[in-house]
Amino acid sequence: MSQGLLVLNAGSSSIKFSVFALPVDGGDLMLVCRGLQENIGEDDPHFKAFDCDGRTLSDIRPTPPSGKYRKQGPDHRRRANDATPSSSDGEVYDHQAALRDLLDWLSTMPDLPDVIAAGHRVVHGGKEFSDPQRLTPEIMARLETFVPLAPLHQPHNLAGIRALTAVRPDLPQIGCFDTAFHHGQPELARLFALPRVYRQEGVQRYGFHGLSYEYIAGALAEILGTSATGRVVVAHLGNGASMCAMRDGQSVASTMGFTAVEGLPMGTRSGSLDPGVLLYLIERHGMGIRDLTNLLYKQSGLLGLSGVSNDMRELLASADPNAKLAVDYFSYRIARELGSLAAALGGLDALVFTGGIGEHAAAVREQVCARSTWLGIELDAAANAGRDQRRIERSGSRVAVWVLPTNEELVIARHTRRLVLEP
Repeated sequence: MSQGLLVLNAGSSSIKFSVFALPVDGGDLMLVCRGLQENIGEDDPHFKAFDCDGRTLSDIRPTPPSGKYRKQGPDHRRRANDATPSSSDGEVYDHQAALRDLLDWLSTMPDLPDVIAAGHRVVHGGKEFSDPQRLTPEIMARLETFVPLAPLHQPHNLAGIRALTAVRPDLPQIGCFDTAFHHGQPELARLFALPRVYRQEGVQRYGFHGLSYEYIAGALAEILGTSATGRVVVAHLGNGASMCAMRDGQSVASTMGFTAVEGLPMGTRSGSLDPGVLLYLIERHGMGIRDLTNLLYKQSGLLGLSGVSNDMRELLASADPNAKLAVDYFSYRIARELGSLAAALGGLDALVFTGGIGEHAAAVREQVCARSTWLGIELDAAANAGRDQRRIERSGSRVAVWVLPTNEELVIARHTRRLVLEP
């Protein structure tokens, strides 16, 4: 049987997975299937899997012998973090039950490889982890200390790791960090103008979406045939959105900082906000930590501005003027941040759009480039409107404009192979 690697991205109630086959000739990894487990912790879990061409391999709703799962109680977060077996708590469909089902399914599919290791997306690696790590109890203990730095993501990433350990304790696991790519940024790019005591306890700019930026940096170098790719700004635009300034493939500055809510407005996240607004909301409206967290992460961004949707496709199709306002503001902020990042680089040689919106929303790309002609960007309207166009700038443009799909899962799989199989 062929061998493969499992890539996991665990959230609070979902697990995204991909399986890559290890080629016998030592070439690049090949995606063989991917999927999603939804409604973990609920009474209607859903398992979907697709082959590399998008054809459905499985679409089921797992049920226990009784025919119905019980929702998790108020202590579900503790149980998820502790990876408590579902059998010991009635019939709760937790991360461990989901991963057991996933591994069982993989083992029964005749054309899929035997999984020999797993790689995980972990949002935060703190100040100390600048490279992927083989996950040990000691490493996990350190990652737990970063939960206050990413409270909405880190606990669930770690829950997935612990759950897989409980199901397959013999399986090597690798953690790949969204912050690692930005570790080489200059000190000035990482500072906040706060007293030094807070910096010493870890309050600094970290940057995120590093796995996506790492992939784009490598893809651009491969296309150009050189690592000297110049001064590049990459716009990773999706439900979560950020931008990164790179010089020859190395991170110089980014729009996200201490948390993944800073910078651009996103699907439901506010992006950068005057801290005085938060003080006003606390004093005038009596908002607490939970209220503010919900506002900044779940009620703002494109959804808050439009009152229509957080989905760019719906906003672009809507006749509601507030939907147009949200799109215009999103594009305006991207162009404004582009100018800031170009300043950090001392100029601009290329702009790269990636992520779901970056790859598919031609109208957003058009607005951003129209606002950025002062940087030397001249967009080719026909190329921008076409499908599968990698270069969309007009002939004679001083700045190259690329549309490149990202592949964070492949980056994780490559790191996992390197740490598990290479000497």
